Amino acid sequence: MTISVRLVTTIAAPMDPASSGAPQVLHWPDRRFLVQRDDTEVVALDMDVLPAGRASEVRFPAPWPRRFGSVTVSPERDAAVFAGVHAVRSVDATGATRWEVRHGCWCGGCPLLHPSFDAYAHDEDHLYADGGSVAVSAGGRLVWAHVRAPLGGDGDTEDDQELWVVLDAMDGRVLGRVNTTTAASHSEHTPHLDPAQMGLSVGEGEEGSPALWGRWDGRQLTAAQIGFDLVLLAVSPAGRHLLTVDAGQWSLGLHRAEDGSLLRELNAQGTVPSHPRDTGDDRVYWDYDAAFVDENTIVAGTSECDAPHGTARHWLVDVQEMTLRGEISYPFLVSGPARSAGDGAWYTVSKDRTAVHLWKLAGEI
Repeated sequence: MTISVRLVTTIAAPMDPASSGAPQVLHWPDRRFLVQRDDTEVVALDMDVLPAGRASEVRFPAPWPRRFGSVTVSPERDAAVFAGVHAVRSVDATGATRWEVRHGCWCGGCPLLHPSFDAYAHDEDHLYADGGSVAVSAGGRLVWAHVRAPLGGDGDTEDDQELWVVLDAMDGRVLGRVNTTTAASHSEHTPHLDPAQMGLSVGEGEEGSPALWGRWDGRQLTAAQIGFDLVLLAVSPAGRHLLTVDAGQWSLGLHRAEDGSLLRELNAQGTVPSHPRDTGDDRVYWDYDAAFVDENTIVAGTSECDAPHGTARHWLVDVQEMTLRGEISYPFLVSGPARSAGDGAWYTVSKDRTAVHLWKLAGEI
């Protein structure tokens, strides 16, 4: 069975793909931005406000090149928050620092609490540093950050722990912290519509992939491990369920958000048919991205394992029964995975990374 979809809009990527990262969509319950970064700046386009047919944009100067960390943008687009090798920094559209929280260096074996990026900018070892990540909560009042200890205010102590911290988005005050007991090479946040909840996926290379769920009660931050070998993909629109894939990309998992318990799974092997151009016996597996269309339905892809054979394939999955409803039928060829864009939509990035396509099921408003 094929599932028809409609193209909601196509937005041109604002930066040259040769010198920038791929465009991505950040979304909260009431807004949606296209964000892209190169070595010198970050641009955020409001995808829902298109004056004269062009998205409204805000640009933020970057404090360090993009290979030295990740970035997010606040829901009001009044700040970009950078997760770097030595600090988390919030800047405004002029590039002025609103606040900075220094932390332990992400470069393995480096014991220094660097005063600035310039202190290691030309050190070859720091080019390959590990890294954390950062996210701004719904409502924009909290910043969640995965960092190395110690923090700048902890004094001159040696500490190789990793911390998950909640910061005040206005001034960078550390409101809460918890030891993640992880050894990250990288991490990624998964926001919840409740600003007091957040997901964190930590990649540890061959050591594992812990998935954590954090809660901030206004006084204390707590983190529970959902699984040791999982990647968080998405949160359902009502916030009741979490979607994961195991690190081996065998199975999608539906979890209860309240306690992280696994409700149902869907294994790609034996469920998703082999690619029509696959003449061998290649394993079928899920992408590391997926999107909720509604509380009971997701779009998940197999684009990574499809890539050697050509056309990327995406699938509509009923999570109530954890069954495959059918293959998505697009009006033109798409590339890469299906990623969440909020409000029942998902997006794909063109193969040359020059455009973002926003999709909904046919008949959906």
